[in-house]
Amino acid sequence: MPVNCLIKYREENGRTYHAYKDGKYLSPNDEQENDRLDLQHHLFMLTFGDKLYTCPAGTAKQVQRVLDVGTGTGIWAIDFADERPEAQIIGIDLSPIQPSFVPPNLTFQIDDLDEPWTFAYKFDFIYSRMMTTSFSDWPRFFENLNPGGWIELADIVFPVKVDDDTWPEDSALKKWSTIQLDATIKAGRPINSAESYKSQLADAGFTDIVETVYKWPTNHWPKDKKLKELGIWNLENVMPSLEAFSMALFTRVLGWSRLEVEKFLVKVRKELKDPKIHGYWPIYVVYAKKPE
Repeated sequence: MPVNCLIKYREENGRTYHAYKDGKYLSPNDEQENDRLDLQHHLFMLTFGDKLYTCPAGTAKQVQRVLDVGTGTGIWAIDFADERPEAQIIGIDLSPIQPSFVPPNLTFQIDDLDEPWTFAYKFDFIYSRMMTTSFSDWPRFFENLNPGGWIELADIVFPVKVDDDTWPEDSALKKWSTIQLDATIKAGRPINSAESYKSQLADAGFTDIVETVYKWPTNHWPKDKKLKELGIWNLENVMPSLEAFSMALFTRVLGWSRLEVEKFLVKVRKELKDPKIHGYWPIYVVYAKKPE
């Protein structure tokens, strides 16, 4: 595909979206979204105790080939390349939004991994986060790992949950997050698919599967110090981009007008900031090994 086709983004409702495989990924790719992705990276680092990943990749033997699926701004891949200068990392995305000056052991490619894989070698570690619903062909990932290689998937799950009875009557936040899930199901990309990763990876032939569910609170409501900090950062992550999360789904899939979405989100924002509502998003992290 010509380069100008890749960088000529599509504009919709005041935001820009990737042109390559138009419509496959529902979030924008503009500067505002890129800033959010970098903030989200901080959220994951805080969640994982300042670690880039949680699986045992690189402990028993050195990782030499690494694939970052849905690299976004490339921030994870850049940090990994700095941390592991002996490894060769490839970051894949639908949008060419990555920086030009990166570590020498890192390259970025614009590609769609639903298409045939054309890499010259197999990988020791495949990492992917926040790509919920984008992939389901786990046997292909299995085939492209070396024996003893690891895969780690980190994804959010909708709807927003509460573990106590703090939902207000006719909650806009609860309604919004349920509609988000329903719309992604209707679009064929359910945003609760991470709940199935464990069984899907097992079916694909992976072993040593570990599933951990973390919590990202909606705001500062938790008493626990770490959860409170996660909630503060997560509110910063969600609030400026709430419209971007919603607009494509609500207008494309559900047929809402832009004005209807904006009006509805006023109530959602109010509840997101309300510490009396003890909401959180489950964050599923699943890793697995290809048998040696």
